[in-house]
Amino acid sequence: MDMNNVNIEEIVKQVLSGMTGKGEAPAASAPAAPAANGGIPKTARVAMMTEKKHFELQEYPLPELGDDDILVKVEGCGVCGTDAHEYKNDPFGLIPVVLGHEGTGEIVAMGKNVKVDTAGKPVKVGDKVVTCMIFKDDPEITMFDLNKKNVGGADVYGLLPDDDVKFNGWFADYIFIRGGKFGSTFFNVSDLDLDSRILIEPCAVLIHAVERAKTTGILKFNSRVVVQGCGPIGLICIAVLRTMGIENICAVDGNAQRLEFAKRMGASVSVNFMEHQGIEALTAAVEEAFDGHLADFAFQCTGNPKAHANIYKFIRNGGGLCELGFFINGGDAQINPHFDLCSKEINLVGSWVYNLRDYATTFDFLKRAKAIGLPMSELITHKYPLEQINEALETNLAMTGLKIAIVNK
Repeated sequence: MDMNNVNIEEIVKQVLSGMTGKGEAPAASAPAAPAANGGIPKTARVAMMTEKKHFELQEYPLPELGDDDILVKVEGCGVCGTDAHEYKNDPFGLIPVVLGHEGTGEIVAMGKNVKVDTAGKPVKVGDKVVTCMIFKDDPEITMFDLNKKNVGGADVYGLLPDDDVKFNGWFADYIFIRGGKFGSTFFNVSDLDLDSRILIEPCAVLIHAVERAKTTGILKFNSRVVVQGCGPIGLICIAVLRTMGIENICAVDGNAQRLEFAKRMGASVSVNFMEHQGIEALTAAVEEAFDGHLADFAFQCTGNPKAHANIYKFIRNGGGLCELGFFINGGDAQINPHFDLCSKEINLVGSWVYNLRDYATTFDFLKRAKAIGLPMSELITHKYPLEQINEALETNLAMTGLKIAIVNK
């Protein structure tokens, strides 16, 4: 699959016009009662993070819908590492906050001015959607320049400070997509199943990383590629590479089960670092996996400084490296600039999240991955109802599964 052939130029600069919802109600733990006619209820629940490591289910009136707004009934939302970081330490200082940015659901009401999504695709009540970035504070992000802007210059639903709207994140019964100058973007993804839709956001992270890697000119069909770290991000990285036709992929991790799953996702070989003492032995194992060669390119997906320092040793002279594991400050990595970078003339790129183009590409990636039999849905190992959101976050922190998701009834 050629990522550059996606008709991304059809993406148009659509900005929805916003308004602020009104009213709030005391906290409640019981599910919201549906309207008598089976329609939209007057109140609904959000999972409000009120302190570190604690969510409370709180019930509020649904905001009044403006002409440019959309009300979405949440079907599911993945638990991201960012959610886990916020849950554990509140590094972004957002408490109180409704988290959840890997969400998807069904449009149940929308304003009269809403006709198409961010890509210009028609939308109607009943369509399935996902949200992307909110670029209200950075209008240049609408330029869709692949190498100029990513979501780092914008906001996303699920990481918004609490306000009178309340329904700002996908860990809820409903989410309120604000229009116009608020700068929301959203996509109609009715042609994808629920599991695929839950995986869109993390997959977009890897689509972006691979696009960044391609700018080096090194990543080709016959490239030898190392992917270090086989959590959800590393596993999706392998899947993206495999859908592009790259077959010589070595997965590196310390968990035997994850390495086995990496092979199902498209890795040809694997190296368990727990079986090798010291970086020299580990490098030799990677070299042996490539029949005596070092990697042409490597993706570092762990967020571990020591892993970052090690990965340079796996790459040949003139090879490439994409570092995408450090979404937050994970500490300093110690490398030798001469031996690791300069004398080897390593082509190094960093990758941080995604842009709107990457979302459009991701939809086609997910279809392609399914068509060639990659077990994408099996990445979601645990599904919890909204009532068990604290347990879902604890499961994520315990690293006993892969992708954890909240799935509403």
